[in-house]
Parts: sequence; structure tokens; C-alpha cells
Amino acid sequence: MKILVTGAAGFVGRNLVENLKNIRDGKNRTRPNLSIQTIYEYDRQNTAADLERFCADCDFVFNLVGVNRPKDPKEFKAGNFGFASVLLDTLKKHNNKCPVMLSSSLQATLAGRFGTSEYGLSKRDGEELFFQYGKETGAPVYVYRFPNLVGKWVRPNYNSAVGTFCHNIAHDLPITVNDPSVELEMLFIDDLLEVMYDLLEGKARRCEYPKTGEVFEGIIYDGLTAKPTETGRYCYAPVTHKATLGQIVELLYTFHDQPQNLIMPAISEGSFAKKLYSMYLSYLPKEKVAFDLKMNCDDRGSFTELLKTVEHGQFSVNISKPGITKGQHWHNSKWEFFIVVAGHGLIQERKIGTDEVIEFEVSGDRMQAVHMLPGYTHNIINLSETENLVTVMWANELFEPNRPDTFFEPV
Repeated sequence: MKILVTGAAGFVGRNLVENLKNIRDGKNRTRPNLSIQTIYEYDRQNTAADLERFCADCDFVFNLVGVNRPKDPKEFKAGNFGFASVLLDTLKKHNNKCPVMLSSSLQATLAGRFGTSEYGLSKRDGEELFFQYGKETGAPVYVYRFPNLVGKWVRPNYNSAVGTFCHNIAHDLPITVNDPSVELEMLFIDDLLEVMYDLLEGKARRCEYPKTGEVFEGIIYDGLTAKPTETGRYCYAPVTHKATLGQIVELLYTFHDQPQNLIMPAISEGSFAKKLYSMYLSYLPKEKVAFDLKMNCDDRGSFTELLKTVEHGQFSVNISKPGITKGQHWHNSKWEFFIVVAGHGLIQERKIGTDEVIEFEVSGDRMQAVHMLPGYTHNIINLSETENLVTVMWANELFEPNRPDTFFEPV
């Protein structure tokens, strides 16, 4: 398959092109049914001759060209309608009836606050141009009305409040939120890429956009919500997320503070928080990519907390110098994993009130996870005379200085 991507240097275009290359080159093997030979990248630096050549040879077109923040509103028409005319006329010229995808916007619904949007009007006109092209040529046409597109490489201080928030908070710059209660619907770039792969595999999800106030199956539509239907005129992305500006900013400051408090918020699979965190990290300046940890050092070695989680305990690393014994304490409800990753040591555990000691010889050459059992006093001994013993530790709960649940008693 030979794929033409217009707007290839933009936010969506860059992500799409780089990930199509991963499929083409066999780096991404999650789409075995896709065979990509050539990716034609078209943007402002290309010539009319390039477009002629690409349109003559391509098997699929992703039209991602668009104008979002023009100096003159007239540029909306030129960018969101004018180029589309040129693209479709060039395909016609070469009698290329390959499938064509159009990246449009929810603003094209002209519903609610978008009713007088020059941008929305230009996008709607572009949609109609593609639908007419499909009728005239018989070429498959796929029109997507996307909500706010977010993710890595979104240009800050341009047309994405989320991108601006991520950039400014990552760089310790001020942000402005006029109304924290304003809700955004967001489509993350990685979810959008899956939609595009599905489209290439012939698995587009179709829909319609009922007018404001129309009711179907008990749902009152607002003009902006897609109603899935197999014969729909439009296509849609099934996974989006809604959050208020206040919620977004609160999460971003939580991410910002993580290097100081080591607390990792809940980021469950597929959650908005997980995706937003990935986006936020992509804006970190070089000086924040690495950060120091507090090492608690003494003549025995060191103990360093690595990471604390809201729901799943915390991680630490312990370094014991040669011949040193550490631990010699027990817990009521707290329990731990000890994983020796370097060196040679011995772990001992004894149930409180008994004399029986259980032992585990451990080594970084054969990693094992050893439970520190509740109600058992335990220690870890470095058996080496020359090398440090390095142990990664996980505890089922965060350490609370006021309630440490830790009681000294030699094994």
C-alpha cells in the first residue's frame, strides 16, 4: 500500500507518519494485515509537482491539512477548503479513485457555541466538497469530526489549551484558567492512530450527528455527539475523554510535584490520567528529565525511597556494605518483597514468639522475590567481604512516620 499524508509536518501528521513507518519497517507488529510500501509526505515545503506525483501513485489519502489560527479569517477558507479542492482535482486528473480520509472538526456541526465559528463553517464546506467528490467519482470518502486533539508534539501556546498547560507547568510558567468548570472532550493521538489503522484495514466506524434536541433510544442529543450507525455519513473515534479545565490542571500539578514527593497518582490502563501523564512528560525540559533522590546514608550503606503509589505501596532500594546486617525488625500488617539485584546475601525471618528461623541465600546472579512476612522479624546480611549488596524493596503501604508499624527485634 502506498499512502499519501497531507499536512505531514503537523501534529497529527508527524505522529501518523512516524508510526506508519513503524508498521512499514516491521517495528510495530500489532497490525499484521497492513502492508505498507511507501509513505508520501506532503506539506508546505512540497511543490505542486510533488502533489501530482503523489496523487498519481497513492492507494490511500489521509488529508490532514488545516488552518487553525490564521491572522485573517479568510485563511480558514483557503486552508480548509481551498487545498481540499486542489487535492481532489489532482486525484481526478489522474483518475485515482483511492479512498480518501478527511480530518474535520466537531466545530463543523455548528452546534452550541460553534454556531458562528468561521473555522467550523470552513470545515463544514470542506466536508461537503469531499462528499460531493465521493458521489462524482465513486471513491470511498471517510470524514471524521474530531474533538480536541491532544498528545505528544501538540504545539503549545497555539490552538490547544491542554498543550499549553502541559508546556507551561512543565517549565514552571504561569497558566490562566478563566473558568475551571469548562469541560473539554479530548481525543489522544495514540487512540486516533488506532482509528487510522482500523480505517486502513477497512474497519471504519460510521455515525451520524443528530441535531440538538433530537431524541433516539432515550438519549437527548446535543448536536455534538456521534450516534453510531452502520450507514452513517460520517466516521468517529470510539475512545475520547471528557474533563474540566480544573480537573486537567489539578492532575498536571500532581504530575509536576511527583519528583518532590515521589507519589505516583493512580494511572489505570486506558485512563485519562495515564494518557495525560504521558503527554505531560513529553514537554519536560532537559533539566527535569533526571532528578535527584534522597539517599539516607550511614556507615552501613544507604536506603533510598524510589517511588510511592496512591494504591499500591512504595518502592525503595537498599545498599548494604560488606559484612553488614540490616533490618532486625517486624511489622503487624505491613509486608514487603526483597529482591537482591547485585551481590550475595542471606535473608533470615523468625516468627515472633518462636525460635524457628527460615533462611534464604540470595544473589544478583539468580534473582528471587522473597516475602517479608507480617509477624516475622527479619534481616538481610551481606555475605560478601568486598562487594555491596543491592536490594530492591517493595512495601504494600506507604511509610507513615507517625505510624511506622516497625518494631526492633533481632532475628
